[in-house]
Amino acid sequence: MFVAFPIPGSDKADYTVRNLVGLDPQNKVIAISENISDGDKLLFCRRDKESAVKDMYRMSEDLKRRIGEKQIRGGVYISCAARGPNQFPDSARELDIITETLGDFPLAGFYANGEISRDEIYAYTGVLAVFL
Repeated sequence: MFVAFPIPGSDKADYTVRNLVGLDPQNKVIAISENISDGDKLLFCRRDKESAVKDMYRMSEDLKRRIGEKQIRGGVYISCAARGPNQFPDSARELDIITETLGDFPLAGFYANGEISRDEIYAYTGVLAVFL
């Protein structure tokens, strides 16, 4: 179980995922690995292969729609070190979904412990940057 925080102003219903590090049912409090303020919205989420595959297709289809008819000249895919090998035992599965949806183009990638997209540091996700 993880805690997710919606990104304000995101045009993609985006969110960051953080660890749930403690739970005190008696006092009705939880501890998470993120600074929060009163009024911040949060979601609870889990990591599983089925959800990850579904999200990969959603992300790839959304990117395809946003790119339109432009040709992808190359790309870099950064997958979470905890996500990739644990959720995709076939190490090429994430890349297969990307090329299945977006077509064949030069693509490099690596695993990281924190994935950067725009001005956010993500965790437990994959980030794809394409060059048009």
